[in-house]
Amino acid sequence: MPPRPTERALRDELLRVGRLCYERHLLVAMDGNLSVRLSDDLVLCTMAGCHKGFLEDRHLVVVDLQGKWVRGEGRPTSEMAMHLAAYRRRPDIEAVVHAHPPMCIAFTVAGVSMARCVLPEVVLTLGSIPTLPYETTGTRALADLVGDAMLTHDAVMMDRHGAVCAGTSLLDAFCKLETMEHTAKIMKWARDLGQVQDLPSDEAVRLRSMGLKRYGGPPSAVAQADAAGADLPPACLGCSGCGIPSASGLAASAGFSVARLSDTPVLPQSQRHLEREVRRAIGEVLGGSGH
Repeated sequence: MPPRPTERALRDELLRVGRLCYERHLLVAMDGNLSVRLSDDLVLCTMAGCHKGFLEDRHLVVVDLQGKWVRGEGRPTSEMAMHLAAYRRRPDIEAVVHAHPPMCIAFTVAGVSMARCVLPEVVLTLGSIPTLPYETTGTRALADLVGDAMLTHDAVMMDRHGAVCAGTSLLDAFCKLETMEHTAKIMKWARDLGQVQDLPSDEAVRLRSMGLKRYGGPPSAVAQADAAGADLPPACLGCSGCGIPSASGLAASAGFSVARLSDTPVLPQSQRHLEREVRRAIGEVLGGSGH
């Protein structure tokens, strides 16, 4: 691993990425928070109650991995526990960005999963994008949920609350966030035009395996690069690529017995109902709802 940049360089980058998040409409007002490792034991983060579009050096605080204040003028963000959970579970994570990308959040409010294999570049770099069940913001329950999800993903959605992206740098984490919102817009426009067509499952697996080897990812995911299906969720592996997933594929992703559902393609008019049933069954845990 290359040496980390100096604290001065990391401070400047954090200010720049915070402003980019605002300029790219990925958060507004006092929303969101950003952090980056200064060392194995110290983290630089945004303070509570600051506007990310107008960040200044005085808005940055240093804490340790237990969340104890070390230096800085203000209090660390109230959602720091979420960042620290990711750092503690994944020593390879160097930066975490939490923002409120509007189209991504709209998907969670509408109850529509983004955990689909649609765009090749997204499958290569992120795999699938899960939506975590709702938990109250700033709570230990939410922090634990995000920390657990980060063991297997670099980018996740929190129901009604926003995105959390981890990376090898602040720019890396920001790029994943930007990719998520771009993907959500494309999927929304495709739905408006008629349907979202998924990649055939064999192509999705080929792309994901290639991406894990080329770009890396969570260590647990990289370890599955040569496994059957790589780290993709079960529903992606049973997808026909036609945009109308089979009932058995949806059932398998939810842990249902296939015998309970017909193995015929789900017609568009009934697909939304089945999706709702599957989501209720698994609570959108770690993208398990797949399609």
